[in-house]
Formats: sequence, structure tokens, C-alpha cells
Amino acid sequence: MADKTDLKKTLDAYQAKRDRFRIVDVPDLRYLMIDGHGDPNGSPAFTEAVEALYPVAYTLKFAGKRELGRDYVVMPLEGQWWAQDMAAFTTSRDKSRWDWTLLILVPDWTTPEMFAAAVEQVRAKGGPARLGDVRLETLSEGRCVQTLHVGPFDAEAATLARMHDEFIPAHGLRRTGRHHEIYLSDFRRVAPEKQRTILRQPVEQVEPVEPAKTSAGPD
Repeated sequence: MADKTDLKKTLDAYQAKRDRFRIVDVPDLRYLMIDGHGDPNGSPAFTEAVEALYPVAYTLKFAGKRELGRDYVVMPLEGQWWAQDMAAFTTSRDKSRWDWTLLILVPDWTTPEMFAAAVEQVRAKGGPARLGDVRLETLSEGRCVQTLHVGPFDAEAATLARMHDEFIPAHGLRRTGRHHEIYLSDFRRVAPEKQRTILRQPVEQVEPVEPAKTSAGPD
């Protein structure tokens, strides 16, 4: 049996430092995904979405170990967040207007056939209510700016303002895709002030500049 793979450690796109912005080229990656809308805090819809993702993720892990001899660490929950007016997300924080897609990264050897078999296994055990809404899809983000935020989710606004209004335009970039968060801490078990979250924003080059790839800030 090969060593257990931990994609958080082997993928460069999952490396970030606190209060330090970094430009990174994210490769195409394969995820389990499920969509939703509205305030995630105490929301049955959000809870049901999480409950649908994890059984499939763990079933895929065990199938890969059993059938392919390849073991890996199940990746943390991630989320893409957006709103028709993005100010509802970045400044006013009107969570009732948020749309979201929750994600769990899976290894690139995960095939549609493996995914379909995993869903059927979970369903046979009396699967969660939203199991049928889970899909396997490749996400293409390309060039992104990201940083590590430590603290409560509602304290992200200042960091996002620096990313969106200072770092991105200063490097001749503009935002293109959806705001992406990677929850390195389990927010059900970790105190808000200790939560570690990678904040990622897809971008494109609009002005020719030659910036350093990281911003000034503490290591």
C-alpha cells in the first residue's frame, strides 16, 4: 500500500500565509459540488448540503484504497460565494442574498464511474436528503490571488478590501471568477478566533506590470 496522499501539502495552490497576498496559478481540479442560497449560519439548506457531500467523499476514499491501492486524506470543505451585487458579500455582508457552491476536492484519479458508484452506495444506506444534488465537476480557476485569514468569517471584510482594492489593481489585475474559501479548520469544532481560511480570488491580467509574486507583510 502506498503512503497516504495529503493534497493540502502536495498542491501549491493550497499554500498560503497569513496577511500575505500571493499570485498563484491554480490547475484544473476535480471537486464534489453542491449548490445553495442564503445565510449559511444555522441554515438547514447549508447543513443538508454539507451532509450530502461528506458521505460521498469518504465512500470515494475507501473505494480508491480498496480498488486502486491509493489512499488519501479527505480534503476540507470549501465554498464559492457570490451575490448579484457583490457588495452584499464584501461590505454589507447581507447573507440572505448570498449564493454558494460547497466543494470537496478529490484526487484526479476519481472517475465519473467511481463517483456514480459511490453515490449509489451512499443511497443504499439511506443517503442524505440532498444526495441527488451532489455532482462531480472540474473547476478551472487559473490565475488567482490568495491569502490566509485567521479569525472569524465576519472579520474577513478588511482583508478582502485590501485584496480587491489594493493588491489586485496594483498588480495590473482585475477580478474575474467567484470568491473562493478553503476551510482549513473545522468551523464546527474550532473557536472562531482560531479558524484558518484560505481566501482566493480568480483574476486576469489587464495591465502589463512586473510585480513580485507576494506582498509585503509578515511571514
